[in-house]
Amino acid sequence: NEAAEGLYSMLSLEQKRSSEDFIFRRPLRCLDMLATEGQFTFMTAQPQLACAAFLIGEPTEVISLELSDVNIDCSAGDFIKIFDGWVLKGEKFPSSQDHPLPLRQRYTDYCSSSAAGGAVLSSQNVAMVFFRIHSPDSGFTLTVKKQHNPMPCNIMSQSPEGSFTMVMPHHHWNCSFSIIYPVELQLTELSLGQAKSNELSPQRPMRWGCTGSGDYVELLGGNGVDTSKMYPMADLCFSPSGLTQMRMGCDNSVVRLVSSGNYVNRVSFRYRLLGRSEQPQASENSLDDFCTVG
Repeated sequence: NEAAEGLYSMLSLEQKRSSEDFIFRRPLRCLDMLATEGQFTFMTAQPQLACAAFLIGEPTEVISLELSDVNIDCSAGDFIKIFDGWVLKGEKFPSSQDHPLPLRQRYTDYCSSSAAGGAVLSSQNVAMVFFRIHSPDSGFTLTVKKQHNPMPCNIMSQSPEGSFTMVMPHHHWNCSFSIIYPVELQLTELSLGQAKSNELSPQRPMRWGCTGSGDYVELLGGNGVDTSKMYPMADLCFSPSGLTQMRMGCDNSVVRLVSSGNYVNRVSFRYRLLGRSEQPQASENSLDDFCTVG
């Protein structure tokens, strides 16, 4: 029995080592979405002039990207660029207002001598790779790894259903949680530096009330990903006594936490996908305008 137990223990240890050493590999497509760790290799059979890979992790992860086995001709117009965030239809997430880096510093260009080696770490759970390659049999390998983010900020949700808590402790940062689906949103907890009232306040054309407090939560809706271009549905700068709920019938629904840096701010919420028959009317949320999904 002791011999059998010893053999079983050795086998289990070897299986664990094999599992730890395993690296997922597959070809990278010209237009691709990557949600797992691994090595992804792109090789051209013909010129590919407009390619992009979107990468996404869990809300509490950031993404490490490293290029290897690169065989491209930068002098002929080939390029590989890593972007800290996503670009969709010309709009960027996170927006320039919410990202900690200037826009030019969010791009890493392989063809630049200063960026030809080493891993690039995203600031949030999404990143993107743009590439253009003219010559056949040219390409590269992209290694993707995930790292834990102890203070997640500016998050793109992988799922149309779930729950999350955003916390901003004494930092003058703005954080957005973006859900690229029409959803019903429920705020379950709100703790901000300054309390104003006990009612949900729809936005007015003139920005007043909560937006002047420096610490508040915005509910935004729109059909793009740039939060600075989205429609402000409501703002909150109080701790509601009950459950705050709203149906947001947009392609993209966002909870945005604005912080002055003077307090520890916290907002918790849950969300679920709306069915087509559940799409809200403008009067349901007392809003003058409401985007709908076609």
